[in-house]
Amino acid sequence: MTRAGAIVATCFLLLPAAGAEAGGEPRLAPPEVVSAGRRDLSPPLRDIPETPVAASEEPALNLVLPNRWKAVVDEVSSEPACYAPEVLLDSGPMPSPIASFEGVSNRNGRFPSDANADVGLGHVMQWVNLSLAVWDKAGTLLYGPVNGNTLWYGFGGICETNNNGDPIVLYDPLANRWLASQLAFDWPQNFHQCVAVSATEDPTGPWYRYDFPYSATTLNDYPKLAVWPDAYYMAANQFDGETQEWRGQGVVALERERMLEGGDARMVRFDLYAVDPAFGGQLPADFDGPVPPPEGAPAYFAEIDDDAWGWESDRLQIWEFRVDWTDPARSTFGEAGFPDAVVDLTAAGFPFDSNLCNYSVACIPQPSGNRLDALADRLMWRLAYRNFGAHEALLASHTVDVDGSDHAGVRWYEIRDPGGSPFVAQAGTHAPDSDHRWMGSAAMDGAGDVALGYSVSSGTTCPSIRYAGRTASDPPGTLPRTETALLQGTGTQSWTSRWGDYSSMSVDPADDCTFWYTQQYYAALNSTAWKTRIGSFRFPECGSCPLLGRPFLAVAREAPTTLLSWTEAENAAAYDVIRGDLDVLRSGGGDFGPAVLGCPAADVVATTLELVEEDPGAGSAFWYLVRATALGCLGTLADEGTVAGGARDAGVAASAQTCP
Repeated sequence: MTRAGAIVATCFLLLPAAGAEAGGEPRLAPPEVVSAGRRDLSPPLRDIPETPVAASEEPALNLVLPNRWKAVVDEVSSEPACYAPEVLLDSGPMPSPIASFEGVSNRNGRFPSDANADVGLGHVMQWVNLSLAVWDKAGTLLYGPVNGNTLWYGFGGICETNNNGDPIVLYDPLANRWLASQLAFDWPQNFHQCVAVSATEDPTGPWYRYDFPYSATTLNDYPKLAVWPDAYYMAANQFDGETQEWRGQGVVALERERMLEGGDARMVRFDLYAVDPAFGGQLPADFDGPVPPPEGAPAYFAEIDDDAWGWESDRLQIWEFRVDWTDPARSTFGEAGFPDAVVDLTAAGFPFDSNLCNYSVACIPQPSGNRLDALADRLMWRLAYRNFGAHEALLASHTVDVDGSDHAGVRWYEIRDPGGSPFVAQAGTHAPDSDHRWMGSAAMDGAGDVALGYSVSSGTTCPSIRYAGRTASDPPGTLPRTETALLQGTGTQSWTSRWGDYSSMSVDPADDCTFWYTQQYYAALNSTAWKTRIGSFRFPECGSCPLLGRPFLAVAREAPTTLLSWTEAENAAAYDVIRGDLDVLRSGGGDFGPAVLGCPAADVVATTLELVEEDPGAGSAFWYLVRATALGCLGTLADEGTVAGGARDAGVAASAQTCP
């Protein structure tokens, strides 16, 4: 493995060069394994009264993120004139918003907003610094907004008494549950991660609550969580509480299986500082879509590194976290802490420049003259993972200097084969005009379409919320669908440059097509009154279901075991098998009869399936239909396939069925 030096400006602090030794030879210490200090089952969230913010937390501008340098600029006295610049069509416009409603505003007087949200089958949940709320998908407020630590009302300990922010909320599509987390600490020591998992699919219902002690002395800053089958994973930027000095990258696995049941759960934590103190700003891969990662696949972590920081090239480094819950001490992270793979972006033709205003926090212009934080030293939330069956993909984005003139744009990548030999399948830099675009978040729907949301601002454009994208049929590496405004800002932020820290783009699990995005904005010139917006949209191409070919012919089955075999469909991620009564089909009713197997679940990955009936009955007649899940839609297979253990009835031909 080739190693390189780096100077990384994580949290606006310069990190040591890669490979710098911290007290001896760089090495990965065994993981720390701790059990949750507290756990319980809460009352239904909808029944919990709001927990007040403790008086000691009122000056939170100095406490929520104490390691970050905050640039203060002079406030201006007049309201700027803002306008929405006209944009030119390219491959057609992005779809208009389906839903668009107000999220939580700055009711706690905190910076930055840390705006993030996720969507489940029936709910949207958002958590900002330092409040949360729940809506239905039409934008009807169901609960909140309340202070974030209300989720731990009656729990006891630091999670209940403190409301320290850096929140994350995620929907777990594998379990139809919700995951929510934030920091808790007694500054400058006693650092905890407060984590809750909903006991049902309803986020306003009860939650299993946990308090994981992180460190007595090391701040777990900027924690980013992710859903994976074997654990909930987390990355944290670590700082010394007393000195605020950089203490390296921390990575964590939380015992998901036990947390889903409210059982005693453990945390497995690796500290990478002694391996290489230059590692930082990592994100864990967060699962999207109906098809889980391959059995036994490790969790992926990634970070972006600029050659200007001392690395041999611009690069994306990828680690594999393999947690062993039977013997957690046997868990591994990377190759003894070093990355399992390095994607050389310079060699691949995708170099970048992350230096915006010499990494000053005040770089993005506003009409007021005040400037905003670009946060160009790290990947932006989320690192979205999707398994298409034929390939796995990671979608990542970060802010770059487009042309060397401190012009901010959003660079995005689709990385394939993350567990093998990762490579850039496509990449691009979104900067369609002279305005600045930053603080992005990207996701990919089940059809392979990409959507990117972000903030946009300039000397004449007030900070606004927009999104752009591409369909799977558009030229690779482009976002040619003209950007659309979710909300045009009419004000600017004064006094502080801190902006956002992160936003979030998610995909609706109900259809695997609808994108949901949340970001902050201002309605008027103000020093603290940021607001957030939540909106949704979808590409019309996603979910259309062209037939991929002929289904199976009807089969008269005379044996208890039937073996179905078919030819692999191009781009298929998985298959579902439907069985019906042949006599119903023969009756001419135009109906396939009852769908007994798999509709609409697509959970067969192989191209063979053995079916065994307890008592099929001699001469029982059934038909079978195998469909491929390809590009986000269900279609019939391109080959009839073969059947063993039953007799083919060539006199009856099946046609495609639509699942209810």
